[in-house]
Amino acid sequence: MVAKYQNRIVINPKIMVGKPIIKGTRITVELVLRLLAEGMAEKEILKNYPHLRKEDVQAVLGYAFETVEREKVFPLTLQYAKHYA
Repeated sequence: MVAKYQNRIVINPKIMVGKPIIKGTRITVELVLRLLAEGMAEKEILKNYPHLRKEDVQAVLGYAFETVEREKVFPLTLQYAKHYA
């Protein structure tokens, strides 16, 4: 089940140039995703950023999932597919 992120992830053009952040921090969704992608365990992230909670990390994953889920993919025509192959 995907965590609800709406109460934990905010976008404010005045903070971090409008990148999605964890509410009440200047920690971006991008940073947390990068740490996870690099193999850092949730427990280690929480240790290194003690003001974060497990629910914040789950909210980041929920935000990322819903962002990718809404992504629209348009297949390339054969002409363009050859160019990118």
